[in-house]
Amino acid sequence: MLNQVLDVVDLLDSPQTSGDALAAYLRAQGAEGVEIHVETITGDSGKSTDFMRVVIPGSDGKRGGGSAPTLGVIGRLGGAGARPERIGFVSDGDGAAAALSAAAKLLQMKARGDVLPGDVIVTTHVTGWAPTEPHDPVPFMGSPVDMGTMNRHEVDEEMDAIVSIDTTKGNRTINHRGIAISPTVKEGYILRPSEDLVGIAESVTGVPAVVFPLATQDITPYGNDLHHLNSILQPAVATTAPVVGVAITTAVPVAGCATGASHEVDIELAARFAVETAKYFGAGQVAFHDPEQFAHLVDLYGNAHHLQTLGRKAG
Repeated sequence: MLNQVLDVVDLLDSPQTSGDALAAYLRAQGAEGVEIHVETITGDSGKSTDFMRVVIPGSDGKRGGGSAPTLGVIGRLGGAGARPERIGFVSDGDGAAAALSAAAKLLQMKARGDVLPGDVIVTTHVTGWAPTEPHDPVPFMGSPVDMGTMNRHEVDEEMDAIVSIDTTKGNRTINHRGIAISPTVKEGYILRPSEDLVGIAESVTGVPAVVFPLATQDITPYGNDLHHLNSILQPAVATTAPVVGVAITTAVPVAGCATGASHEVDIELAARFAVETAKYFGAGQVAFHDPEQFAHLVDLYGNAHHLQTLGRKAG
């Protein structure tokens, strides 16, 4: 999938990058019956970003009246560029690059006759002019819009499970270059890692799977003044579907606003993980969690929906 990654990164690495430019590239893959939607949203700062939504229908997908489950693939980021402060494609853009590369591959597969059983919905946003913001241990990228706006445009109620891809390099917790997956997060609970997805990660990378740790703070909404690893699990606050984060990682802390810090082969791993997951999830051959265990967990301890909110306010 390096072909798709190189094409997408080239389009993102430009002051003129836009959702329309990426949409034109995706339409050029030749697949029929797909939905590619671009919407420009302007934030309070006056800066804007282009939200993208790509729907690839499956042979037994719900869009066509079938019963196969729908996978969501979300490319999480603040922005692909931090102009005028930084010139060029920033590390934080890797999540969008991976998601759009996965969409391109799925569209090419469909055009060639390899149609997946289930529908796949790919969402992300594109801007080359996002702000930066301080974060420990290295600076993060900000975004022209807030997290609530992102979730409203990127999390779709049709998604039965979600793969959330995000650059996760600004920490000292994951000391590994490549990709790492998270435990499954569902309705405020951090569940055990999916054995099926661990297997896909190992098949894709050819090495033992790396599962990164999560704290409770990491799965709560932005805006509550708690420290978050990053935004990789923010989609989980806006859905009842199980969410697994796919982190694009490094062995040392790298700022999200750093340029010249993207590794196309690692972006390709994340994109290929998403495509392989889509193949098997739509066919009912992989699960993000054990529904019976989750139901028993809730029966024993109650729901944890409060962790999907901003919590109680003092005073």
